[in-house]
Amino acid sequence: MAHSSKIFCCFSFLFSTLSIIPLSHQLEQHPLDSLTPIEFIRVQAIVNQSHPTTTNDITFQYIGLNEPDKQALISWLQNHRTTPITAPPPRQAFVIARINHQTHELVVDLLYDNIVSDHIHHGFGYPLLTFEEQNGASQLVFNHAPFLAALNKRGLKVEEVICETFAIGWFGETKQNGRVVKVMCYYLDGTVNLYMRPIEAITVTVDLEAMKITHFRDRLVVPVPKAAGTDYRESEQKEPFGPELKGITVVQPDGPSFIIDGSRVRWANWDFHLSFDARVGPVVSLASIYDTEKQEFRRVMYRGFVSELFVPYMDLTEEWYYRTFFDAGEYGYGLCAVPLEPLRDCPANAVYMGAYVAAQNGMPIEMPNVFCIFERNAGDVMWRHTETMIPPDLITEVRPDMSLVVRMVSTVGNYDYINDWEFKQIGSIKVTVGLTGLLEVRGSKYTHKDQIDEEVYGTLLAENTLGAYHDHFITYHLDLDVDGESNSFVKSKLQTVKVTDQTSPRKSYWKVVSETAKTESDAKIKLGSDSAELLVVNPNKRTKMGNFVGYRLIPGSVASPLMTDDDYPQIRAAFTEYNVWVTPYNKSEKWAGGIYTDQSRGDDTLATWTSRNRRIENKDIVLWYTLGFHHVPYQEDFPLMPTISTGFELRPANFFEYNPVLKVKGPSNVRWPNCSVSSSGLK
Repeated sequence: MAHSSKIFCCFSFLFSTLSIIPLSHQLEQHPLDSLTPIEFIRVQAIVNQSHPTTTNDITFQYIGLNEPDKQALISWLQNHRTTPITAPPPRQAFVIARINHQTHELVVDLLYDNIVSDHIHHGFGYPLLTFEEQNGASQLVFNHAPFLAALNKRGLKVEEVICETFAIGWFGETKQNGRVVKVMCYYLDGTVNLYMRPIEAITVTVDLEAMKITHFRDRLVVPVPKAAGTDYRESEQKEPFGPELKGITVVQPDGPSFIIDGSRVRWANWDFHLSFDARVGPVVSLASIYDTEKQEFRRVMYRGFVSELFVPYMDLTEEWYYRTFFDAGEYGYGLCAVPLEPLRDCPANAVYMGAYVAAQNGMPIEMPNVFCIFERNAGDVMWRHTETMIPPDLITEVRPDMSLVVRMVSTVGNYDYINDWEFKQIGSIKVTVGLTGLLEVRGSKYTHKDQIDEEVYGTLLAENTLGAYHDHFITYHLDLDVDGESNSFVKSKLQTVKVTDQTSPRKSYWKVVSETAKTESDAKIKLGSDSAELLVVNPNKRTKMGNFVGYRLIPGSVASPLMTDDDYPQIRAAFTEYNVWVTPYNKSEKWAGGIYTDQSRGDDTLATWTSRNRRIENKDIVLWYTLGFHHVPYQEDFPLMPTISTGFELRPANFFEYNPVLKVKGPSNVRWPNCSVSSSGLK
């Protein structure tokens, strides 16, 4: 095996440039559709032509849709229903490019093929890392004599070495370091599980602009963990095996119940738009639900997506302390999307969709099967009741819980994140993220826990293998428009009341005390201490009973940062200090870690935006929710980690006049293959 380099996002497919699609398709686009291959090509040409005298190649760090003004889009949607020939809002691209070693923010008009604005970024931080520059930096070590000598000293074969790049973070430096990364390497030689075989204590620093090694240090020799028992491939497993289960077939004899029209998805009572972004992955927009009582679609969410992922490791050793990753802002959560495996990642009834991103030179790259969409019937119950109080009748009514799932998997280095947006007939949007893949482990001299007499910042999982303590914080941008843009955020505490008079033999009860947040500071919440109902309501719309229509946030597992507020990674990730934030809608405020996250200093984050303490009552507001994991590794996480999941739910709260699925019928043509039913059960 020849030596190799490895970019941070793992891909199992080849990039390929797409043929240009017909212009007629462009005319049928929705204003929120992802950029098409022809649009990437046009953007590249426009930007290159606008800087003909550049002395360096222009590199495109990010190209994505510059979403239209919200009010203009809503107005167009309303008019488009009655007048389909209404011109859509201007179609534009937002570009971050490196030109002559400067970072340019450009807005490109795709109708008139010109540049609307070209701004040079002079502040702190740098844009997304590209695949090509990460790969180039990783390759440099194989021609660096001190590195080759370090491998030889350890008795390692260079052809079995694979390397990847790491963002360096910021740790109080007053002067900018320039666009640099650090390179860490791993050893194969008998396994494909390279992350379980780190080559420790070697530090290589690469200047990305000059593409050269600027620093090398070989601090000490640490044993490389053994390859035995680390390979996770099914074909490489040896007996004994676990019990084999019989097959389960997912069959929809009449085909799927959902319709995909371009990027628009319609299923049951839901209608939404699905697009893809290189930085954040799936973007769910214009989610509306049909109200059978009102005989109309009602707005729920204008736009929802993963805004940032913060993954700080707790290891303070020289080669580890800087590993405090911002997976979306540094590496691109969407860029790291991988093709989904039919029958493994998604069930047999799934439909797949691809996406496109830009290469470093601006040309389009195909990303096949990054989304799967499928209907789920997991045997759960949507609602039921058995009535025994009307003898001799026994009344039983049950409705199975059917839902629609949109899934994407992003493999950011060693971790695989399984992202689900699940739409339920009761009106809920359930968002789930599952963590699996491989731990980031540190090589160690220790082979048994009893040998450890110092702080090692992790768990000994196998001989010479320490699983580092770390966190995962995932922040979601949720622009809810509950029955319209003008919404308010209401926190309803459940307050215990003692009974002090003789009105009841009871001694206590609880009541609901509601408070409407007037400013951003009123809305910040750290979950876990008090019981609370968290609602986004439309104060201008009421039910027949007089309640404000709304949606409530039902959190999943709660985790908050344990680092101190003055720790540099936490300054950069101050948006994780609260689980819930609410801001007034601002088109430019969509990435919680700021536009330029690589080596950022925390001066452009969700936390700094909210310091203005703007008014949010009866406004167009955005709900931000951060879920988290504190990950203490255990031996069951070795050599790979079974999936652990959490999430949250957006659920109707007085949005409907009554149970919206009262009149929903169960699926027709339910079949039991290879079995029959008798009074005593299944045969």
